[in-house]
Amino acid sequence: MADLSLLFYVFLTGLEIEVSAFLRVGKKIMGIAVTGILIPMGIGIGLFFLLQKCAHNPATTEGCMFWAVALTITGFPVLTRILADLKLLHSDIGRIAMSVAMLNDMYAWVFIAVLVPVGVSLKTAPYSIIAIIFFTLICLYVVRPTIERIIHHHSSDKEHYNEYYPCFMLIGAIICGCITDAIGAHSIVGAFVFGLSIPKGDLVEELLDRLDCFVPGIMLPIFFASCGMRIDFTKIADSSSWFLVLLVICFACMAKILSSLIVCFFFDMRLRDGVALGLLMNTKGILSLVILNVGWDKKILNDQYYAVMVVAILVMTSAVTPIMSFVYRPISKGPNIYGLRTVQRSNPDTELRVLSCVHTTRNVSGMVSLLDVSHPTRLSPMTVFALHLVELTGRSSAMLIVHSTPRSTAHNPSRAQADSNLIINAFEAFENDNHLVTVQPLTAMSPYGTMHEDICSLAEDKRVALILLPFHKHLTVDGRMEDENADYRAINLNVLAHAPCSVGLFVDRGLAGAVRSGGPNDIVMCHFAMLFIGGPDDLEALAYACRMVGDPRISLTVVRFLPGKNVVKMESETNISEGEERQTTIDENYINEFRLKTVDKKSVMYIEKIVNNGEETVSAISAMDNSYDLYIVGKGTETMSPLTLGLSEWSENPELGAIGDVLVSSSFALNSSVLVVQKYGSGDHQNGGTLPSYGTSRGEHFSSIRQRVMGGLI
Repeated sequence: MADLSLLFYVFLTGLEIEVSAFLRVGKKIMGIAVTGILIPMGIGIGLFFLLQKCAHNPATTEGCMFWAVALTITGFPVLTRILADLKLLHSDIGRIAMSVAMLNDMYAWVFIAVLVPVGVSLKTAPYSIIAIIFFTLICLYVVRPTIERIIHHHSSDKEHYNEYYPCFMLIGAIICGCITDAIGAHSIVGAFVFGLSIPKGDLVEELLDRLDCFVPGIMLPIFFASCGMRIDFTKIADSSSWFLVLLVICFACMAKILSSLIVCFFFDMRLRDGVALGLLMNTKGILSLVILNVGWDKKILNDQYYAVMVVAILVMTSAVTPIMSFVYRPISKGPNIYGLRTVQRSNPDTELRVLSCVHTTRNVSGMVSLLDVSHPTRLSPMTVFALHLVELTGRSSAMLIVHSTPRSTAHNPSRAQADSNLIINAFEAFENDNHLVTVQPLTAMSPYGTMHEDICSLAEDKRVALILLPFHKHLTVDGRMEDENADYRAINLNVLAHAPCSVGLFVDRGLAGAVRSGGPNDIVMCHFAMLFIGGPDDLEALAYACRMVGDPRISLTVVRFLPGKNVVKMESETNISEGEERQTTIDENYINEFRLKTVDKKSVMYIEKIVNNGEETVSAISAMDNSYDLYIVGKGTETMSPLTLGLSEWSENPELGAIGDVLVSSSFALNSSVLVVQKYGSGDHQNGGTLPSYGTSRGEHFSSIRQRVMGGLI
């Protein structure tokens, strides 16, 4: 059963490998891979003969190659999972490491095909190697075209294809394994070559979908159990044997690091990247255990050599993740990697890039409607990166999936895959209806605790100006806001704290129905309100609202709250700080520019309301006409305004800001959606922006002193 599980596993490995990818590797990757094999192999052979002198029962001389190859190769699947857990999968060092490990895997299969015949008998080894070459050529140039013709002939009969073809493929893997075993190689060579010969397409997707959980999750542990049963710890019980184990680990690790450092000098790599690459190359996988088991089966390696190597491989692989987490941190790209980090800085003649995040299909309709009314133009088209956030569960590895290829049409797709297909279809339909919008669908799979890192990293890589996040509560049929998932709130808080651009927190309460309530020729379909108090977040929210004004379906009302004569002072001093004066000037200039640009637009209204404290602000909002489909407000991250004094003391959702929390928690706006905007770089004074060009500055705190709410407040 262990041999059968191993045979099926390597068959699946062959299915997943794209041979053409090996033809596209560059000189740098090839140089790192070759150097990472030759130097560690030489050191491994030296360690073998060093152990020969200390061993009571020396192994055969042929065992030096099994020993050296087991120490040399890198486990590609295990390395991929480690890189994903370290959030390095899409980094430069991660891509280099995966490419080198992929080449190492192919070299390992060549070594296995050659070592087994040589280890069995030197006399018959040439005949076995020639037979393996002929077998490989037959699989690639006879079996593969035959399978292609059969698949093409029965491509329309999906039910027959799904039911019988996977069975035939597994039987073929067993037959090929028996053939290579009979000609003097190992059975896994035949199964692997057969997997390579199957043309990539729906059949491969079907096989992987049906067997990807059963073989690695149920059958393969039998092979690992058999490996553990072969270890005889009495052979390495004395202190000298454990010293040899430690010696093997140290020299094997240093061999990979040394080879990576040598390549660094030829390809102008940084020293820290060379060390990190060497550490990652010490990741061992199932092929190392396969080579050791073959040597043990053929009596080429004795019990002591086998035990030393298995323990060394386990320790080396287990140590990679904690050591990398401690010694290697990706260097930040710096704060100026791109300039258009806010909607204000995105000029009317530049592209607006938005990262739109959704958790479930429930979030899609409202998010698409919000993007629909963002009014892309010919001079300012919009690129949307639609990111489906999926919690990492079970044995899966954290990953970012770019849906640039046709989606899987598996017979029984998982829940996450089915949701992704629906989400992708919705965003693609939105793209087809809007020729000025480009949509790139993606799926991020990671634990909820680190999901914000994926969002922020993707936002920086894609150079987006705005991240749109769904609120963690949704509207129920009885009009209440109900928690959907508490982890969603933690994700939103982390993104707000670490985002590399502006963030919009969207509370959807039926915006999709409002947008679709009329025909395309209607003059006004949706009524939006922008509540302006002052500060950088409000300026960013107003900048986003300005983009919507060009849509003939939108009516926008900007309500500006101004302090009255009896306004509450934030501190005992009456002096106005320089930061407050600067922010007040910026707000005033921005509002004046907005009014000047929209003076001829009948769909835009500007209203000023005089209030003195937070209670009057809430009363003024409550007195507004309750017919708005969307409220757009700034979060007020660092703005302590007397007009919102005391509201935060009773806030249920601080991430929405004082005004946003009032809108969501109150009963007068049950049918209105809310968009809360937080501007990037709220702690710095910056110059630049559009409408006008000074829209990105922000003031300092009005005060760090927070007073208790006075009598009569909510």
